[in-house]
Amino acid sequence: MLALSLLAAVGATLVGAIGFAMSYDTLAAVALHWGFSKELAPWFPVGVDASIVAFLALDLYLIRKMTPWHVLRLAAHGMTAATIWFNASSQGSIQADPVRAASHGVMPFLFVIGVEAGRRLIIQKARLEAGTASDRVPLHRWLLDPFKTPRFYRRMRLYGVTSYPEMVRRDQELIAYELWLSRKHKGDLSLASKDERLPMTMAPYGFTVAQALAMPDDQDREAEARQEAAKQRRLEADTRRTLAEARAKAAALRAQGQVEVVMAEVAGETGQARAHADAQVTAAERTVALEKAALESAVVAEAKARAATAERLEADEREEAAAADRRAAALEKAAAEDRQAAAEADLAAAAEAQAIDTQTTAIARKAAAETEKEAAETKEAAAETRRRTAEIERRTTEERARQEAALAAIEQSKKDAAEATRAAAETRAAAAEIERAAVEAEDVAKLKPRERAVRKVARMILTAHAANPGSTRADQLVTLAQIQEALDVSSPGTASEYRTEAIELLASGYRP
Repeated sequence: MLALSLLAAVGATLVGAIGFAMSYDTLAAVALHWGFSKELAPWFPVGVDASIVAFLALDLYLIRKMTPWHVLRLAAHGMTAATIWFNASSQGSIQADPVRAASHGVMPFLFVIGVEAGRRLIIQKARLEAGTASDRVPLHRWLLDPFKTPRFYRRMRLYGVTSYPEMVRRDQELIAYELWLSRKHKGDLSLASKDERLPMTMAPYGFTVAQALAMPDDQDREAEARQEAAKQRRLEADTRRTLAEARAKAAALRAQGQVEVVMAEVAGETGQARAHADAQVTAAERTVALEKAALESAVVAEAKARAATAERLEADEREEAAAADRRAAALEKAAAEDRQAAAEADLAAAAEAQAIDTQTTAIARKAAAETEKEAAETKEAAAETRRRTAEIERRTTEERARQEAALAAIEQSKKDAAEATRAAAETRAAAAEIERAAVEAEDVAKLKPRERAVRKVARMILTAHAANPGSTRADQLVTLAQIQEALDVSSPGTASEYRTEAIELLASGYRP
């Protein structure tokens, strides 16, 4: 291949060089004959031939960059045709000596042929690198079958079938399937179902026989996937809503607990301050009352003492007057009586003073007892306040414990939901893998649509039994409504037939 490439490159270069050299001399002479000046005449063939080379080179460059522009190729071919015409007509009339005219015009044509060969090679290489290379429909097919070949070619180009043998194989499979279907229905294709006629219906749209037959199952799987995705989205939405409600309840409980704690603290502080204030006020009032009572007792005692003194003085004066009246009779007796009266007065004053002192002491002792009683009551109020504070702290601790338990329950529910979601995802993945393997096996076996439907129902029963191993009845595991929805059938009788055949198939040992 390397030797051929070198030989082709050298040969094309020689042909181009010789062609341009011959064209240059001929076109320079023609330009001078056509009226060009001696200075411009030599540049005329350079401009014509250089334009051909430039246009073709730029066309190859754009093809290499995957941005071809057909105008460049048309311009190069137009200039080549002009060069051939100029060279052929430079020797006079073409009709007079066509051989001579052809000898002058053939070299530019050969150069363009070489460039077109290189262009084809570059285009094919670029298509191979891009993966878009395609076979052409052979000429003999156009000649031998001119009526069907255009439709054959149209399907290849419209639906991207790049291999001609592949397209032939598809046509052969379609013909063989039509013959098989006709034999199955004894020559009357109208008896075939729509699913059985799908390969003929979808063939103009580029579908193979296998793809067309698998289309209903593929659509069913896609519908199931959409339904599962919708269910999954609903479950996720329910889970998010449940979590949001749980978070809201937890936040409400947390806020309520904080409010109760603050209210309890405020109530405790307020009660304690009120108790202290009440105790201080009560003690002050008691002290003032005791001082007032003591002062009143002292004033009463002093008034009684003054009254007793006044009475004693009056008695003394009366006795002195009587003594003065009787002084004349017996001075000695008066003196003795005076001494006796003075002694009795002293004893009365002492008794009164002692009585006053005893009453004051009793009042003071009573006030002290009442003060001690008030102090005891104050201590009891303070103890009650401390007990209430301890009770509030205990309730606060219990509320915090309940909040922590609620948060722990929420976290556990999150973990349980995540675990359930993961287990459900694994179950769905395993079921999907089993379903995919079963469908591939059915595709390989080329089963009929009814056989595929029966096997699908059997797989549904197996999946339901794996999820609920305690039940053994098929009508409890898979209902007719589920079969109708899964297989898109409207008749409950057909769904019942599918389930009956699926049970028989499982009894015969079918396992996907």
